[in-house]
Amino acid sequence: MSQELVAIGGGGFLMEDLSGLQERYLLTLLRRRATRPRALFLGTASGDGERAQLRFMKLFTALGCEPSTLPFFPYEMKRDYGQAVRDADLVYVGGGNTVAMVAVWREFGFDADLHAAWQDGTLLCGISAGANCWFERYITDSVPGGGTREGLGWVPGTFCPHLDSEPWRQPLLEQAGPPAYGAPDGVMVRFAGGRFVEAVTSREGRQAVRKSDGPAQALDTRLLAA
Repeated sequence: MSQELVAIGGGGFLMEDLSGLQERYLLTLLRRRATRPRALFLGTASGDGERAQLRFMKLFTALGCEPSTLPFFPYEMKRDYGQAVRDADLVYVGGGNTVAMVAVWREFGFDADLHAAWQDGTLLCGISAGANCWFERYITDSVPGGGTREGLGWVPGTFCPHLDSEPWRQPLLEQAGPPAYGAPDGVMVRFAGGRFVEAVTSREGRQAVRKSDGPAQALDTRLLAA
């Protein structure tokens, strides 16, 4: 079964873009065509802030989904977190502190739940910290001065979000070993089984980049239709 994963550099409903372009693209990738796809939001990286959860619920309801959230702050002791992600068609991970989020997931064994759901066909996607976490390494502002840290390791290489809006990130991307991917705000990079499939953008003129043996090179990046 295809293991689909989408890493989002920035933009979307969490960054004031309520056009729904990014989110409608995600829904085209679902393993099954449900009447009301089940979309689950993880706001762990931002401490489960209410604003992000409400935005997710509002937009994905408007897109015809059955949305829900899965908070760790506070932790819902009687809830089956593993079943919640296995039941979802789409899991969307919000931005914030990647280092803290990954640590929380590992403490609760939740990374294993996510991995099992992904292997079973649940679409995993996320923005900023929610994009970083899937890779072997990621470039982050979640540490003093910014730096590179280890992620869950499900996608080979390094990922860097917000490539165009935070100039300090570009040199770290160039220093990373191959493969390394960078995504400006508005750009989404899709993988299947850990392998690159395509890059798309909701903002005209924005392109993903990939670093192989030499300097990072722009990838063909398809503009999503309004």
